[in-house]
Amino acid sequence: MNAFLTDFDLVLNGLRLAIFAAALLMGVVALVDWLVRTRRISPFSGIARFCRRTVDPLMVPVERMVMRAGGQPASAPWWSLVTVVLGGILLLFLLGILRGILGQLGSAIAEPRLFPVLIVSWAFEIVELALILRVLSSWLPISPYSKWVRWTYTLTDWMLVPLRRIIPTIGMVDITPIVAYLILRYILEGIVIGLVAKLVGI
Repeated sequence: MNAFLTDFDLVLNGLRLAIFAAALLMGVVALVDWLVRTRRISPFSGIARFCRRTVDPLMVPVERMVMRAGGQPASAPWWSLVTVVLGGILLLFLLGILRGILGQLGSAIAEPRLFPVLIVSWAFEIVELALILRVLSSWLPISPYSKWVRWTYTLTDWMLVPLRRIIPTIGMVDITPIVAYLILRYILEGIVIGLVAKLVGI
């Protein structure tokens, strides 16, 4: 298991570099395509012809989403960049969670009494992930009733709804997901895991 985790860490580090490089490349492509779309670069230049031929067809799905949300087609390159960056962050976050799960699983196999603590820890991590995904999805033109995000509302409403009755918004910003995450991560998780650890005699 230790050898596997070492290999996993190497792959994860390589993936971090690859995602960073992809984000930089996408940033350059988005900037050039935006300059072409807003005619800051001549539409008759070789760069403009290249963008129309190779880049614009790739951005059609993002452009449709932007237009459906009432945005301008010229902003599609920037939304494409945001999608790549957020997708990369989410992928690394999920792989980090997987790395943690594999490490914990290895420890639990070596010491079976750790399994109840492990299950409780995973339950908290799933709720914390649901909070993060719920916040990220609220920034995108995705319906809360979509099958992709509806589960995040199911897992987090029990905490967010009461908090919203107590905590006011700051301007247009709802800080209850941040407060809920901090309570879960740094208060409830420690208390519950401590109780379970005592029950199983760890």
